[in-house]
Amino acid sequence: MLTDKFDVIARDYEEIERKLGDPDVLSDRDAYAKLAKAHADLAPLVEKIGEYRRTTAALDDAMELEKGETDQEMVEFLHGEKSSLKEKIALLEEEIRLLMLPKDPRDEKDVIMEIRGGAGGDEANLFAGDLFRMYTRYADTQGWKTQAMSASPSDVGGFREIIFEVKGKGAFSKLKYESGVHRVQRIPVTESGGRIHTSTATVAVLPEAEDVEVEMNPNDLRIDIFRSSGPGGQSVNTTDSAVRVTHLPTGMVVSCQDEKSQLQNKERALKILRARLYEKAQAEQDAELSAARRSQVGTGDRSERIRTYNFPQNRVTDHRIGLSIHSLAGVLEGQIDDLIDALATADRAAQLEQVV
Repeated sequence: MLTDKFDVIARDYEEIERKLGDPDVLSDRDAYAKLAKAHADLAPLVEKIGEYRRTTAALDDAMELEKGETDQEMVEFLHGEKSSLKEKIALLEEEIRLLMLPKDPRDEKDVIMEIRGGAGGDEANLFAGDLFRMYTRYADTQGWKTQAMSASPSDVGGFREIIFEVKGKGAFSKLKYESGVHRVQRIPVTESGGRIHTSTATVAVLPEAEDVEVEMNPNDLRIDIFRSSGPGGQSVNTTDSAVRVTHLPTGMVVSCQDEKSQLQNKERALKILRARLYEKAQAEQDAELSAARRSQVGTGDRSERIRTYNFPQNRVTDHRIGLSIHSLAGVLEGQIDDLIDALATADRAAQLEQVV
């Protein structure tokens, strides 16, 4: 039962409070910060459990009073009081279940997003550009900052590949649902016959990893320096500033050439590589979970088709939850709150099924 866990939670909370007063902990900044965060995370749940217990005690009192009550007016009052308290208890149980859901430690992280044109040639690259614009517009509405880290523009517009950083509170908690294959159905600007084509672009959302979270042995890295190519500033294409980093154990390769400085390109390449290695480790860990514990809104795998943008019908459909929105222009302008909120709600509902 849900209530069986309350005493354990209360004991854990009291133990954390005791440790926070320990002189040894007070003198250890990292240990204190970790415990203080755990205390802050548990506090809302402990408060809600206290409210639940006070409410159930009030219900017990009302039921006891009703047993010996003979005054009809008082009986009716107590009956109404019981109904009200039962409704409040049901609401509190739902709120407690939500608070008991395990928090994703990555939710507050900044994000590195990778968008690549997929099937469909030039049209796929144009669509990758549309998605990049959609996410940067959405980031603006959230007060987040975006910065391109590496880009391979397409000759006709858009991108063969664009990698960019999103910095802001809770960025991963919202953007994590965007990983996968996005599909567009429209008449390409390159199509003279007016036929509707289907093209795709892949999106990967990587939580930005700190140095302490991903250990990269310098001996495992091969770093090559070469001359930048493609569009660039006065010195970008005339100096050996481009950097390619190869992680030998996994074969992962990251190239950056957008900056004039070799050092800046190297730092960006290492940041992208660190995020990819972090994602790989998380994916391996997630693969160990049973199917019953996996989110019902999708695995986040970049090979999974998650959404279709249908221009003739002015429709965006998220296939994971069967939600369609008939406001395609607004979505491409970054108005994706409804989609993300619905995905988060479905994710919580799937997790709640596992909380007894």
